[in-house]
Amino acid sequence: MRANDDMKRVYVNEEWCLGCHLCEYNCAFANSGLKDMTYALKGRPLFPRIHVEEGDRITYAVSCRHCEDPICVRSCIAGAISKEDGVVRIDRNRCVGCRTCVLVCPFGALLPGEDGVMTKCELCTGNTVDMPACVKGCPNRAIVYEDRGGSL
Repeated sequence: MRANDDMKRVYVNEEWCLGCHLCEYNCAFANSGLKDMTYALKGRPLFPRIHVEEGDRITYAVSCRHCEDPICVRSCIAGAISKEDGVVRIDRNRCVGCRTCVLVCPFGALLPGEDGVMTKCELCTGNTVDMPACVKGCPNRAIVYEDRGGSL
């Protein structure tokens, strides 16, 4: 993935979301560091960086919006969250797990990981892929990676 793709974001078309949770599985696998999906996920708790919310009539995936002026960056007491090349990232070595970022994010995009360190979508920039795993694995194309002419 190119660092200069700062205008591309993950967007969710709620009307197409099936609520299948495949985005969560693909995300958890892509960020597991393992080569075998079965070994990475079977019988283990999932810690995806995207999550599906289910309502009475609608389901949709929630992930980081990589805001133009992210409040999570300004509120992180440890200075663990930064924005580089348009992508909001968490420095796992600096995060103290206080969850202040969870409280301030208006989108509910940050979640604690397996070790208590906060996690969030980083557009799979740490993985060698051409698009985020949640997008690639969405069977109904409800999740897309595209430039919609501006950032949040």
